[in-house]
Formats: sequence, structure tokens, C-alpha cells
Amino acid sequence: MTTFDEYERELWAGRAAAYDRGFARLTAYTAPLLCEAARAGAGTRLLDVGTGPGVVAREAVRRGAEVSAVDAEPGMAETAARNVPGLDVRVAVLPDLPFGDGTFDAVTGNFVINHVGDPDAALRELRRVLRPGGRLALTCWEMPGSGALGIVREAIDEVGVAWPDDIPVSPFMEYGERAAFADLVRGAGFGDADVDPVTWRHVVDPEDWWETGAMSRVGSNGVILSRQDPATVARVRTAYDAIMTRYAVDGGKVSLPAHALLAHGTR
Repeated sequence: MTTFDEYERELWAGRAAAYDRGFARLTAYTAPLLCEAARAGAGTRLLDVGTGPGVVAREAVRRGAEVSAVDAEPGMAETAARNVPGLDVRVAVLPDLPFGDGTFDAVTGNFVINHVGDPDAALRELRRVLRPGGRLALTCWEMPGSGALGIVREAIDEVGVAWPDDIPVSPFMEYGERAAFADLVRGAGFGDADVDPVTWRHVVDPEDWWETGAMSRVGSNGVILSRQDPATVARVRTAYDAIMTRYAVDGGKVSLPAHALLAHGTR
């Protein structure tokens, strides 16, 4: 396990409920797209990795797939089990999956590949559990994060809070653009590999986004803010509120742009 993997285990411990209330509503947009790319349908044996609260797993079940799911965080696995009754969900940390070679017809992963310490090893493990001809479908954020993903970071930077030396940067950072992500997937042995850009708008109450995306310690931005004194947090909040005015819509809400990449390929 890499230093980044160890950090991720600490980062996400106990964060399942907060993630389910906030970021999961943002990432739910890509669940149908992943299932379409994986060709999930009646009888498809599908594995959803990094299932989180089970958003993609639930969509695949709705389409008739026979779904198994894994997550590295026990709380996430428990949340997925509650959200998707009867789901076969287990705790497992990539690149080590508790399944035999060629077990699945399809593998999906919604914004998980950017949370592993060795993306290439993770992809090769996903290929191992796919049958020949099986489909892979993965999403990641475009790097560096912008729009919905980057607003809290932008506010932190505006105030001048430095990135702490003990918080590692994701090894996936260099792959967060279309060509590099495609090359990574092809390099792991997937055929017909391609990457499609995905954009959408996330309409949310800015107070809710602050509470679930900043103050609930979800993600590294939340960790950084949790280390600041009240005066610094207040300054970041002022900067955040100013940034949010750019995205204001009716009803006191904001419409935040989201930018992601969807990779797909064949075993």
C-alpha cells in the first residue's frame, strides 16, 4: 500500500454519511452513462468498484444486472448495502479484489481511479476479473478540478492557505485529461479504449455545498479547512460566497459546472 493509499484510508474513514448527503448527489449524474458504456442489462454480471453509497450499483440493478460491489471504506460498504437491498457488497482495497479471474461481464467505477495509489495496477486488476470481451467503464474528474469540484479550493487559494506538506497529491493528477487517461487504459491492456468528456450542471444550495463539501471534512479541502483557526475559516467562507455569486440562479441556489471524463474499453 502506497503512502497515498494510506492517506486515502484515513481521509475517508467515517465520511460515508457526509458523502452520501453531498458529493454523491453530484456524481450520481454519471451513473446511467457508466451503465450504458458497460452495457449493463438483464443478466450482466457487473462489479462496481469504489461503490460509495451504491449509486451506480443501484442503477445497474434497476437495469437487471447481477451486481457485486466493493469499497475500501467499511462505512461506504454499509451505506451501499442499505441503499441497495440485497446487494453483494464487500470491503476491498484496489488493486486487490476478492474475485477470481474472468468473473464479470462488466466493471464500473465512478470517480474511484483518481483515489488509488497505483492507477495502472488498479486497471490491470480490473482487467483480470473481467471475462474476455468484458466491458470496462470508469469516470474521473478532469484535472485540475474546476467548477463544482474546485470552488472550495479556489476560495482556500484566494485566502492564501498553503497546501500542507503531509497531504499527498493524487498520483492520478497526470492522467486527468482525455489523451493521458486513454493511454493509461490502453496501456493496461484494454482494447477499443476511448475517453469521452462529460459536462453537466449541479444545482445546489450554496450553504449545503459549504457544509457537505467543506465543513464535513470530505476530501482534502475539508481536511485543510479543519486545520484552520476560526478567523481563517471565516475568510475562506467570505471568498467562497463571493465566488458562488457567479453561479447564482433563481431560488437562492447555484448552478455549478461539472467536468469529467468517461473511459471505456474491452478486455
